[in-house]
Amino acid sequence: MRDRIKVVLAKPGLDGHDRGVKIIARAMADAGMEVVYLGLQQTPEMIVKAALEEDADVVGLSVLSGAHMTLFPRVKNLLIEAAATDKLLTGGGIIPDQDAEQLKQAGITVFGPGSNTQQIIDFIRGWCQEHPREI
Repeated sequence: MRDRIKVVLAKPGLDGHDRGVKIIARAMADAGMEVVYLGLQQTPEMIVKAALEEDADVVGLSVLSGAHMTLFPRVKNLLIEAAATDKLLTGGGIIPDQDAEQLKQAGITVFGPGSNTQQIIDFIRGWCQEHPREI
């Protein structure tokens, strides 16, 4: 099992609002996680490539543009195609409850506006303990 959880965070699509993802990144780093923030305007292909290159445990997406029902499943499908189903895919942003439920059923963990950073960190730690990966 790894010493530190490694998380790749990204803003897919044309969404330019990144304050929330930066707060999450800082909280994760403060909690001892290794965080790679890819930045704005990432394509799903770029995100998955980085997650594979970085050998991340977790991929976190932030979308405020309303494109979550396109972008989140695309990243999920690319991870499956790359045989990288051992990675936790999470997403956050302005996501209606109905969409969040559909994403959850597709295997994507969703955190909505106002989610407590400690709850997100605790969820990720718990998931990584239940799904240990080798170095």
